Amino acid sequence: MKKLVVKCHLDDQETFDRRAVKTGLEFGPAIWQHERVYLPHDFRPGMNHPRLVMRTEVLATDQPAQYAMYLKRHIEDSGVDYVYYTSVGDYTEATGIIHQLGFRKVSEVSRQRREARLDDNTVFYLDVVEGLEGEFLKIELELVEDVPIEGLRQDLYRTLGLLGQKTFLMQTYAELMLGQMQPYYLPE
Repeated sequence: MKKLVVKCHLDDQETFDRRAVKTGLEFGPAIWQHERVYLPHDFRPGMNHPRLVMRTEVLATDQPAQYAMYLKRHIEDSGVDYVYYTSVGDYTEATGIIHQLGFRKVSEVSRQRREARLDDNTVFYLDVVEGLEGEFLKIELELVEDVPIEGLRQDLYRTLGLLGQKTFLMQTYAELMLGQMQPYYLPE
């Protein structure tokens, strides 16, 4: 599936909360996710290489963990992500396959995540990431064929503005944990 993803660091939590309530966003209960991020051995930024991610997810403490693997490829010049998910039954076997394919683990990210669905194609996440201060808002929009991407991107920027945000981030949480935070100002 193809996605546009925009995220921001919430500088003013109270303003965000008030505006989210006014727009009807209702976030569900927090779930815990832990991801191990793998890159190809020959990874270089800007080369559109794929990332493999192993995710452990706990929806409730009285339920067993769920495992998934996903491949994510970020196309630099368009800002579009190609993402393919699959459930995993045996976590250890799956990580062994990842290593055999020539991927190396580069980071681990743990977070508490709350979700709100706007429609069938748009999901809002509120994330508290271990090792990073504050809360992050992430919006994922699944792309539909023959819809202009740039118009959708502008819609996402307007949505962030309506929610009281002034900047957005292009970096992954793993990159942010390495101190690579570079906020971009929303276009006016």
